[in-house]
Order: sequence, then C-alpha cells, then structure tokens
Amino acid sequence: MGALVGLGVGIGLLLVWSAFFLPRRPRMDERRSGRLADLLARAGLGEVSVTGFVLLCLVVGVCAAAVVQVVSGTPPVAVAFGLIGGSLPVSMVSGRARRRQRELAEVWPEAVDNLTSAVRAGLSLPEALAGLAVRGPAPLRPAFDQFALDYQVTGRFGDSLDRLKDRLADPVGDRVVEGLRVAREVGGGDLGRLLRNLSSYLREDLRTRSEMEARQAWTVNGARLAVASPWLVLLLMSFQSGVIHRYASGAGVVVLVVGAVLCVVAYRLMMRIGRLPTEHRILA
Repeated sequence: MGALVGLGVGIGLLLVWSAFFLPRRPRMDERRSGRLADLLARAGLGEVSVTGFVLLCLVVGVCAAAVVQVVSGTPPVAVAFGLIGGSLPVSMVSGRARRRQRELAEVWPEAVDNLTSAVRAGLSLPEALAGLAVRGPAPLRPAFDQFALDYQVTGRFGDSLDRLKDRLADPVGDRVVEGLRVAREVGGGDLGRLLRNLSSYLREDLRTRSEMEARQAWTVNGARLAVASPWLVLLLMSFQSGVIHRYASGAGVVVLVVGAVLCVVAYRLMMRIGRLPTEHRILA
C-alpha cells in the first residue's frame, strides 16, 4: 500500500514539474491564431482581435448561405456559397496586406533619405526617427508618431524600436530598424554612409520587384478569373429553380465537392508556379 501511495505521489510531482518546466508545443488553434494575428498586423489592422475577425467571417458566411438558400432553395449550393462568403474577409485582408507591403516598400527609400538628411544636420538618431512623424512619408507617419511618444515616455531606444517593428509588421521595416539598432549600438561616424547604402539598396530592390510583379500580373489575374468563372455561372443558375434543384441530389453534391476541390488545387498550383519570392519577417 505504501508503495502505491509513493508511486502516486511521484507521478503527481512529475506531472506538476512537466507542466511548469517542459517546453509546450503550441496547439493547432494557437498556431492558426498566430497566423491570423500576423495577417491582421501586416494589413495594418493590428487593433482588430483574432476572435472578432473569425466571428466576422462566420457572420458573412452564414449571411451568404442564407441569401443563396432563399434564392435557390438548394442547401448544397447555399453551403458552397457560404464557404465562399466566409473566406471573403480573409481574401480582402490578404489583399490589403499585400497592397500595404507594396506601399511601404515604395516609401521606405524616401524615409531613409529623410533620416540621412536629419543625421547630417546634427540630430541624434532618436530625434531623426521622431522627425519622420512630421517630415516622413504619409503611410509611415502614424507608426513613427507612436515611436516618438514611446521614446519620450520611456527613454528606452531599443524597446521603442521593438514596438515600432510590431506596428509596421513589414519585412523592409524590420531590416531598416535592425540596421539602425546596430548603428546605434556600435556607434561611430558610419551612420550616414550606412543610410545612403541602405537607400540605394532599397531603390534597386523596389525597381526589380516592380518589373517582376508587372510581368506576373497576368498569371494572377488569369488564375482568379479561372477560379471565379464556374461559381459565377452557378450563382446565375441559382435563379433557375428547374436547373439548380438538380444539385440537391447526391450526384449534384459530388459535382459541387469535386469542383470545389479542383478549383482550390488548380488555383494554388497556378499561384505557386507564378509566384515571386516573398519576404518574411525573419528579424521580427
């Protein structure tokens, strides 16, 4: 009996120790929440909660399914368009994130030039960064305005830079901020040269990427049109009750499922073949 009690106590202590000291793997829902939070941050919607965004997707999907159900009276078709409607907010936020990243990439060279001019004029690096809230490009001003407030309140340059990176959520911004951090910590008179080299590099990278994106545009538009066309035809068919009710049968459900899978696979395949190398926030 004493051995069993001792074994039970030992197992209990082991479980308590493992709960506090063993590394915990993030669960699947936590990883998904992290991806959604990163997507919202890259779109400039960091103040939107992941839960609220998921609820928005659910509401849009349910509303789309209800409308199609009223029009067509065919539950499988309504479910299909409900799924499409639920994915629309994600697609819109993804598009907003891409446009924002492209917009920030276009204005970063100008921001670095402003920093170079301010450093040449004798301003310290924190003062030059705070000055971008007034003299910098418009898309970057709110983030640098918050940086100026953070630095004024805390006086901690490194922590203020970390919060600036979180607000920007931009790969180019990460490189610029980390370069400035290193220049601040190392010191010396090479800051002006570092900023000039960084501005030249950003302009060359932007020029190359713009040319490649212009050539890639037809592939992306073609993939989107090819995927949307069958579902637009199905939506128009929803107004013809004699035709659309055929999808309520088992064969109709199979056709919808197979068509949806083929559309997703073909779209992902075309996007993967024609996609450009994307920058990731490796310094986040």
